[in-house]
Amino acid sequence: MTTQTSGFFKGLKCRECGKTYPADVRYVCEECFGPVEVDYDYDAIKKVLTRQLIESRGHNMWRYKELLPVDGEVTVGPDVGYTPLVKADRLAAALGVKTVYVKNDTVNYPTLSFKDRVVSVALTRAKEFGYETVGCASTGNLANSVAANAAAAGLKAFVIIPSDLEVGKIIGSLIYGAHVVGVDGTYDNVNRLCSEIAGRYNWAFVNVNMRPYYAEGSKTMGYEIAEQLGWELPDQVVSPMAGGSLICKLDKAFKELTKLGLVKGKPVKIYGAQAEGCAPIVNMVKDEADWIKPIRKPNTIVKSLAIGDPADGPYAAATMRQSGGWGENPNDKEVVAGIRLLAETTGIFAETAGGTTVAAAKRLIESGRIDRNGSLVLCITGNGLKTKEAVSGEFKAIDTIKPSLAEFDALLEKSNQTTQEEVPSCR
Repeated sequence: MTTQTSGFFKGLKCRECGKTYPADVRYVCEECFGPVEVDYDYDAIKKVLTRQLIESRGHNMWRYKELLPVDGEVTVGPDVGYTPLVKADRLAAALGVKTVYVKNDTVNYPTLSFKDRVVSVALTRAKEFGYETVGCASTGNLANSVAANAAAAGLKAFVIIPSDLEVGKIIGSLIYGAHVVGVDGTYDNVNRLCSEIAGRYNWAFVNVNMRPYYAEGSKTMGYEIAEQLGWELPDQVVSPMAGGSLICKLDKAFKELTKLGLVKGKPVKIYGAQAEGCAPIVNMVKDEADWIKPIRKPNTIVKSLAIGDPADGPYAAATMRQSGGWGENPNDKEVVAGIRLLAETTGIFAETAGGTTVAAAKRLIESGRIDRNGSLVLCITGNGLKTKEAVSGEFKAIDTIKPSLAEFDALLEKSNQTTQEEVPSCR
């Protein structure tokens, strides 16, 4: 199955041996079994793409369409992206750094996670290939996004998930009418099953046989960060890692903008965050290893990052090393504290992956790996309303009174007498 290219992307290219392919449906190289990615004609893009052209377009991720692998009009998710970049001064003070920005994909459209970016690209491309049934292997957010965007596009959807995911994420897929299949196993079991299903039924699985196109959607987060900083690159970025693709694509986005002359190039240190109970990529970096040691039985509340054998793990580790960054793996208690710290200082309620990012940043700052005087961007990729179980046991019961001003006065007096040590705090 092949298709014509837009003139701006030339086809696919192996990330290991460099062998090129037409823009068809494949995700590994026939020669060396390395992963393939989209190859662009940057000379052609440079002739047409300017800051002014981008700024004249709608506030969505398709304002960078020359750098995305679609042939024609966007048919799935035309309003995805361009989420806020929030200058978080109170969070910066709490962390003890000069400047912090939060890239807030908890409000991404339509399903409140950065996965809407990758799904918009993958399903638009799947429709160009003529697929009528789509699917994914997911730890939750991707399932929600595939279900929602497939419903809007009139596509049939099968989303395959580990059966022990948070209730909010399961309901968040069922509501759109997708066929949700829970598998008694880990994400890696799910992913292998999806590869077999895609081969047998010829369906488009966005993060399996459509992976080269799907992964490119992540770049838009990097483009937006640079544009929202006034066409400047940040000094440091901390991002959560599951399969490892996102931090690789952030790095690719910054380098593409530099290559095209849209920003002034400079080194950007990229840091990765995983939870202690499933941190194969961070372990590879910390151990200075040459390969990923898979985690066979993940054990963490951060289910959205619990991929024991990450597809892009070695590339993510290389991105951190080559950029001068590092990885950190906070424990579940630190993750919950990170969720609360972000919420209490910015008003942003993140899911557990966001708590992992904040907690990892805190460790990196305290260890001196992050420069306290450099600009720092935290990528917050999913909404906390989906994972309320993670923090539900962290609070005391609410104060309940009768509808009486006297009772409220008494409550207020009691509250004022409460010592600082008695107030729950995550700091």
